[in-house]
Amino acid sequence: MSKIIFDCAISLDGFFAGDNRSPANPMGGVSGKIHSWMFKQKAFWKNINMEGGEEYGADSKLIDDVFGRVGAYIMGKRMFEEGEVHWAEDLYKTDVYVLTHEKREPWVQKGTTTFYFINDGITSALEKARQSAKGKDIRIQGGANTIQQFLNAGLIDECFIHIAPVFLGSGIRLFDGIDKDKYDIQIAEVIPSALTTHLRYTLTKK
Repeated sequence: MSKIIFDCAISLDGFFAGDNRSPANPMGGVSGKIHSWMFKQKAFWKNINMEGGEEYGADSKLIDDVFGRVGAYIMGKRMFEEGEVHWAEDLYKTDVYVLTHEKREPWVQKGTTTFYFINDGITSALEKARQSAKGKDIRIQGGANTIQQFLNAGLIDECFIHIAPVFLGSGIRLFDGIDKDKYDIQIAEVIPSALTTHLRYTLTKK
């Protein structure tokens, strides 16, 4: 049965993205600071259909694992708008559901990626994603607001957070506005790395 997961990096002071986000300034310009561990890995670039990376190490295996387990994605309109102009064709290799008020026909890419634009909320997106996932996991891709909506609805089963050893000082926090009493949370795994600390949690709705 599909798990609902998210997997993302944050700064040591809890920021998911910086200020002044836009398609010309994705993630508010902080991606290089909080994702440096990921950019170093060949697995990351391979999975987004590009060449790059310095090594295939333990961090690459973690990256391969999360791409391999996901059968559908859900994201918010802002993340889609920031990525649309930069992403390689067929990056996701499965169905992606975009939460938006914009009415738009599905965007069918060459390969196996199709973007569907969902106008009636997270429950509808999740129902459709379950059908696409065919038993694999559903990843809530971002941004922070979309992850927060799924957390506050009690729908997340697992999260994998990568904490970069940097302070950003301002921006968009991952856990702003979270219902602190929604879940029982257990540490499932702690994995040290040279540029980040990987923390996996299991969440059980109370």
